[in-house]
Order: sequence, then C-alpha cells, then structure tokens
Amino acid sequence: MADKLTFSLVAPERELFHGLVDQVVAPGEDGDFGVLPGHAPLMSTLRPGAIRVLDGGSERKIFVYGGFADVTPDGLTILAEEALDVAEIDGAKVAADLKNAEEDFRDAKDDQKKLEAQRKIERLRALQAVAA
Repeated sequence: MADKLTFSLVAPERELFHGLVDQVVAPGEDGDFGVLPGHAPLMSTLRPGAIRVLDGGSERKIFVYGGFADVTPDGLTILAEEALDVAEIDGAKVAADLKNAEEDFRDAKDDQKKLEAQRKIERLRALQAVAA
C-alpha cells in the first residue's frame, strides 16, 4: 500500500489539481465516499457538491457540478462537468445570481426557458451550500 494517493481533477477548461495527497472525499451520487491510497477499484457518478482534498494538516475544497470519479490502482481521477475552487466563490454574487435565476424561472414563457432557469437555480443552490 502506497503512502500517498495520486489524485487528478479535470474540468473541461483545465486540470484543477494533480498531485499526491493523503485522502479525497467526493460527493458520490449515492453519498459521499472517501478514497485512500490502495483503495479498491470503483467508478461513481458525482452529484453537485464539494470535493475535499486532504493532505497533511491541510484541506482544500473544490466545488463540482456533476461528473465521474474513477478509482484505479494508479489513483483517483475525477472528470467534472464543472469545477471551481471553493475559495474563489463569491457568496454575494451567487446570492444575486440565484435571485435573478428565480426571477427568470417565474418569468419564463415556455417549458424550455423554465427548464434552463431551473437548472441554473439548482447549480447556484449547490454553489451556495458549499460556500456557506
């Protein structure tokens, strides 16, 4: 069993993290799960939430909005639909964007516009929960 876990987090626009860590806790579709070095192979879809990257005494949180986690003998790779360092989240901006999205939902004239607004509301609520 290795002392460290190789972890890589990739979003469409860039690789947010790649390195050796002690543990990663991910928001799986069926609940949060932790991955330590030597973890058994696993594949899971992710729900919106925070990935916790633990190394030594430090913890880094990264918001993901969907994606997949793949644990192999080589380590953990997360392919996220969207990812953002929690430290970069502006709570006031998220609250304002959420208010606007809720107004867009109320004002939507057709099902497609309602669906788009509802998805935006869900994403912003997840961001707000992580930033709190």
